[in-house]
Amino acid sequence: MPQLPIEVQLATLPDNPGVYQFYDSEDKILYVGKAKNLKKRVSSYFNKNHEYGKTRVMVKKIRSIKHIVVPTESDALLLENNLIKKYRPRYNVLLKDDKSYPWICIKNERFPRIFPTRKLIKDGSEYYGPYTSMKTVRTLLDLVKSVYPLRTCNYDLSAEKIGAGKYKSCLEFHLGNCKAPCEGKQDAEEYHKQIDDIRDIIKGNFKSSLQYFKRRMKELAADMRFEEAQRMKEKIAILENYQVKSTIVNPKITNVDVFSIVSDETFAYINFLQLSHGSIIRSHTMEIKKKLDERDADLLQLAIVEIRQRFQSLSKELYLPFPVAVAPGIKVTVPQLGDKKRIVELSERNARFFRQERFKQIKIIDPDRHTNRVMAQMKIDLRLSEEPRHIECFDNSNMQGSFPVAACVVFKNGKPVKKEYRHFNIKTVEGPDDFASMEEVVFRRYRRLMDEAESLPQLIVIDGGKGQLSSALKSLDVLGLRGKIAIIGIAKRLEEIYFPEDPIPLYLDKKSESLKIIQQLRNEAHRFGITFHRNKRSKAAINSELEQIEGIGKKTAQQLLKKFKSVKRIKEASVENLSETVGTVKAKKIYETFHSQK
Repeated sequence: MPQLPIEVQLATLPDNPGVYQFYDSEDKILYVGKAKNLKKRVSSYFNKNHEYGKTRVMVKKIRSIKHIVVPTESDALLLENNLIKKYRPRYNVLLKDDKSYPWICIKNERFPRIFPTRKLIKDGSEYYGPYTSMKTVRTLLDLVKSVYPLRTCNYDLSAEKIGAGKYKSCLEFHLGNCKAPCEGKQDAEEYHKQIDDIRDIIKGNFKSSLQYFKRRMKELAADMRFEEAQRMKEKIAILENYQVKSTIVNPKITNVDVFSIVSDETFAYINFLQLSHGSIIRSHTMEIKKKLDERDADLLQLAIVEIRQRFQSLSKELYLPFPVAVAPGIKVTVPQLGDKKRIVELSERNARFFRQERFKQIKIIDPDRHTNRVMAQMKIDLRLSEEPRHIECFDNSNMQGSFPVAACVVFKNGKPVKKEYRHFNIKTVEGPDDFASMEEVVFRRYRRLMDEAESLPQLIVIDGGKGQLSSALKSLDVLGLRGKIAIIGIAKRLEEIYFPEDPIPLYLDKKSESLKIIQQLRNEAHRFGITFHRNKRSKAAINSELEQIEGIGKKTAQQLLKKFKSVKRIKEASVENLSETVGTVKAKKIYETFHSQK
């Protein structure tokens, strides 16, 4: 059957909730998405201009559209998640982890063992988790074993074998870590009471265990069994100490999942906190690489489904930073204040810390990826048409109009290229005129680059506000570069960024990496210019000191400095040494001048 035109396929889409799939000319799946209204959502891809490049590319490749109608939007979300994991389309974010998470297993046995595992076996055993690190599992099991004596052997402790005296107690019994059920010294009912309490502890509920040990401690103390009462007291202290460490929210908040999202241009980071009986019993952060221009709400919605499936969460309430549609029967709360608001903020803080750690790791392991991300972000932040891989920054420096100089620093891929830095002596401007100086320097710099057929920058940064920016623009107009090179000005007072012909400045976030690079450019240009200006003043002062001697001109002063390197060495030199450079007559004058001053 020949492929129908896209217009015909769009016209026949239903107005129901469902999942749509885009295919290319080779019938390979490109993208899977969900929709409240299939016709409206799918049509939106074809009837508007997409700012994001990858979306435009994907739309050009679409040759056929398939869809599945479902009863509700939440059903569409679940189906979308399953299809993404099954087909792994090129333009969908991929919600997966390569690692196998650890679980706590309560083995299906007459006297159950409790141990960590990464394999789930369907033999009737109970599995709690998964946990995000084996360290968390071992900490929890160490707590359990310090409070309850449990067997660690893998014997078949059936009633017949125990009754026949098949087993003998081991060292664990003599160390007090096990009550030897293998010899019938602990019955199954007592052992299972311990297992019930351990289940509660794993779930984060310490209440029943604490009540039991406190009651037992009082009973033992009343019977004058003080050593045993002391052991109960130690168990209470262990449980209370662990609970204090884990309880960071209101104990009334129980069985709640908390989600938050932090994102940039290329990645999103979703943090998940699971709360039970006022304690955080699980924390996990998922990194998602964006494929298209996905919204935070869509990514969070996908991640909620995936994470809850992965960690088998049955919580009936979610705390979120903003409303998101979820499965029926689950309450969504967007806290505005109090303990609930603080726990969402804690989740966001965890997501940010994870993001920072990833950036640090990427800088070390994959510097190119870090550079690409920063350049892409600068393009968006500064409203540029291309990534600013080559940036140049200009700064003027003078002291009340004397020794006017300027500096140009060059950054490529966000890093300084010092061999391409340039100094400028101002030639055509009299007196302290920063605007005219900037106009001269920008003109000289880019006329030379054009004459020598050198590559031009994608961005020019001017240290100054609207006045300096306007002056630089005049030079670009004369050179015919207006509109071919992006140019901005940065004012020092509030770090305002000015654009040509826009009176309203842009204020970037103080923590923005784009602003940090612009500030680094500005500071480097200032440092480079000030150093040049200072050296020029110093050299002028030295020349002036020598030229004040009768018969010593500028040329002679330069010859002496070239030979002796400094005025100090000239002052210390003998007449014979001086005469080798400037002759006997001038040498005597110089020697007598400096030694008469002494």
